[in-house]
Amino acid sequence: MAKKDQAIKIICQNKQARRNFFIDDTYEAGMVLVGTEVKALREGRANLTDSYAAVKDDEVFLHDMHISPYSHGNRYNHDPRRTRKLLLHRREIRRIYGKTRERGFTIVPLKVYFKNGKAKVEIGLGKGKKLYDKREDLKQRDDKRDMERALREKHR
Repeated sequence: MAKKDQAIKIICQNKQARRNFFIDDTYEAGMVLVGTEVKALREGRANLTDSYAAVKDDEVFLHDMHISPYSHGNRYNHDPRRTRKLLLHRREIRRIYGKTRERGFTIVPLKVYFKNGKAKVEIGLGKGKKLYDKREDLKQRDDKRDMERALREKHR
């Protein structure tokens, strides 16, 4: 039997995450949402800035993710910054919990997307970068850009 094409539509990304953290592992998690949240996500009205995830009572929760109220919603619209439960396998939750407790990792949401009609969030285990790490990354990126520019000019 042929495997279905996995259509992925990215809703929003946390661009600050890779700048501020060394991302070690990534996991794909489902989200427990209410109806108006799904409709607002389909409109692309979400923001991951300053959001984070935490493990509590063997469950993972996403905090401070902003999903704007649905434009055609009524009085039953959702709270934009409510805490949302993430759906992961128990083994993954235990691995994440162990790393966050022992080694100083934090759980950072990287992007939100729809995969085969289901809302998913990609979370990463990240360790915070120091200021000198960020400067080093900028320097490497600038050097790489300069080398590519020089190669392009040479081949003309």
